[in-house]
Amino acid sequence: MSSNWKTLALKRLARALLSFKNEDDLLKFLRDLCSLDELKELGTRWEIAQLLAHGESYRAVAKKTGVSTTTVTRIAWWLEHGEGGYRTALKKIAKKLT
Repeated sequence: MSSNWKTLALKRLARALLSFKNEDDLLKFLRDLCSLDELKELGTRWEIAQLLAHGESYRAVAKKTGVSTTTVTRIAWWLEHGEGGYRTALKKIAKKLT
């Protein structure tokens, strides 16, 4: 995959996200940064990735989240063939739960 998407502006955003020490402050930042629709979309994408990682079928995920199976398929593709970000986050969360 091309690394052209890793712009200076995006790297600066990543650094800002990494600077937060608690959920409440991060949520406030995200609310200032994103529209409510964008936040809903991000939350839904993450929910879909988690459901897929737990073995839910595409149709079941689509029904639970209210998105199309096309959207579920797209997220599943990134889960399996993307940069590895979904998998890394899923592993980090699993460690915190154990």
